Amino acid sequence: MLKAKAIIRLSFLGSIIAWLILVFSDITILYSDMKGLPPGVPLWLPRLMLDFFIISLFYYYKYRIERDETLNFTDLLWKVFATGLIATVVSLVFRLGANLLGTTKLVSNILFTDFIYQINLALFISFLLAAYTSWKRLILYHKSKWLIRTWMVFELCLFIVLIYDSFQITIPETANTIILILIGLLVIVLSANMRWVAYLNFKQKWTCLLLLLLSFFYLGYFIYTVTRLSESINAESATFMDFNSHIFNLCLLSFVVVYSNFSFLVILFNLPTSSVFEQKLEEVVNFQRISQSIQTEQNEESVYNILLESSVSSVFADAAWLEIQSSTDGHKLFTYKVTERESKDIREHLKNHNISGVLDQSSDRTKNLSKHLASLKGSRFRSLVAFPILVKGETIGTLALLKELPEGFNKEMTRIVSAFANQAGISIENFRLMEEAFQTERYKEELKIAKTVQKSLLPTSLESDADFEIYAFAESADEVGGDYYDTLRINDHQIALIIADVSGKGTTAAFHMSQMKGIFHSLAQQELDPKEFMERANRALTFCLERGSFISATYFVVDSRTKVIRYCRAGHCPVLYYTASTGITEYLKDKGTALGMVRSKDYCKLVETNEIKYAPGDIMVLYTDGITEAKNQKGEEFDYDRLAAALREVTEKSSQEIEKHIIQRLYEFSGSSEINDDYTSMTIKFKG
Repeated sequence: MLKAKAIIRLSFLGSIIAWLILVFSDITILYSDMKGLPPGVPLWLPRLMLDFFIISLFYYYKYRIERDETLNFTDLLWKVFATGLIATVVSLVFRLGANLLGTTKLVSNILFTDFIYQINLALFISFLLAAYTSWKRLILYHKSKWLIRTWMVFELCLFIVLIYDSFQITIPETANTIILILIGLLVIVLSANMRWVAYLNFKQKWTCLLLLLLSFFYLGYFIYTVTRLSESINAESATFMDFNSHIFNLCLLSFVVVYSNFSFLVILFNLPTSSVFEQKLEEVVNFQRISQSIQTEQNEESVYNILLESSVSSVFADAAWLEIQSSTDGHKLFTYKVTERESKDIREHLKNHNISGVLDQSSDRTKNLSKHLASLKGSRFRSLVAFPILVKGETIGTLALLKELPEGFNKEMTRIVSAFANQAGISIENFRLMEEAFQTERYKEELKIAKTVQKSLLPTSLESDADFEIYAFAESADEVGGDYYDTLRINDHQIALIIADVSGKGTTAAFHMSQMKGIFHSLAQQELDPKEFMERANRALTFCLERGSFISATYFVVDSRTKVIRYCRAGHCPVLYYTASTGITEYLKDKGTALGMVRSKDYCKLVETNEIKYAPGDIMVLYTDGITEAKNQKGEEFDYDRLAAALREVTEKSSQEIEKHIIQRLYEFSGSSEINDDYTSMTIKFKG
């Protein structure tokens, strides 16, 4: 973006500098010629500066118009119009100034006339280049390889002509003629590309015609002004650089004029077909609305309303109704500019004359019933066409369209609405299937939400300490699991750890897991002994857990000052502990009953506080039974021995690497990524 802005500013500045040098050198040469003096500047300098001026403006408009993707077709014409308007107003201001000076010597001075001429020439070329850039955008709309190559040849020819004008290169007359003929043919071929006109609506076409007419006015004004001024100067000086002697300017003018005329004529002759095109476009939009109604609407009634509105607008009906028979909702009637009484009279009239509403299985499944309205007294409608609404081959309703004029519907209209009715039937069928699918998926969606909630209950980061490092892993068997782990810093030298497994699965287990999290965070901060923590947690859960539900857990307090781990196990899996000094891996099978199993004061007798003295290199692995009870295809369990063996393989690694290795061994053993129970583990490695 900054690069484009810089190029725009530099190119505009370059065009101003080139024009100032052009004016100075041209007036100097003209003055020298009048006085019979040798010119102080080269004779070729004005032509060269004119080309620099053209090239600078070319790049200015290239980045202002050609590369502005936000401009549509009418915007491009507005750009041309605005440029022409500004150029014309500036030219008229100078003309007014000259008129105000009257017949003074300044006005009659050829140098002053040349200055005014150079201003008008610059404005004229600026307008032509703006039109050239805009026409290029329009021509290359829906571009093809052939069209791009043709345009490149055209621009190459213009560049050759520009070089020729700059240095007055002498080329054979035949070559000169061939280049001009080629440019003329390319102008005609390129001007035939008018695909953009088809995408204009009726209002836009009128706008484009008006803008093109004003552009013709600007072209005529500048051609007249520049020609008149050049003739006045040519009469007094032979060294003057005339607009007509610059072949590039004439080629550019020819291209702009030809394409402007082609555009005007094509748009003008396309005006009568605009309404037809817009009607077809509206039909496509309406058909798309009906097709997408299953995705955008909330109920079947919305689909019926879209069908009614789309059908009326597509065939310009004066009124309509849609009658739906539903086994669940009964009879429904949707009307548009017709009363229920009028629709009832028409239906009863057709029924009394034994006329069916629609053909049951005809090729177009429609029936024109207009002739039967002639005998219906008091009705303002004289044309009627009806369509069945079919769902799974059964007629669930009838769409009737009315007009006040006789024979108001033709075959094209009936085909359009028949397609709408068929598509509406498909949309309604899909809508009903989707409703059934939504009911089935609703439970899964609720589980997904519960899983998100459960994930939020697990810690995003674990407490850290200079004495040890912790890493954890958790994977649920279902959308929602009941495993829980967490850490909490109690004070500057104590950290609480917990791992728990809620009985059961699904949302109930996740709910109890959230209760366990609340209990952990509220009790751990009180610096309780692990046994007292379990006693209070059991009392709290007594009021939360239903009968038959329980939570196994192990609670730890790691003291980095005394190098002691104090813990209490409540029916959870035994802790796997590796002692670095002896190289022994063992399970700490201490007594303890799960929380919620015993709902009395006797629970305090079923749990105890235990202590471990840790040393650098020691490893403690906490896990849930989903890991040790994981089975392979033969029905064998991963068990405690394989878990201990996996730990012994990587005792020198970090806690993260140990954790990943154990889980890798677990998945290799099971031979599948699908799990039957939750996998949760937490590895703590002590450093000092």
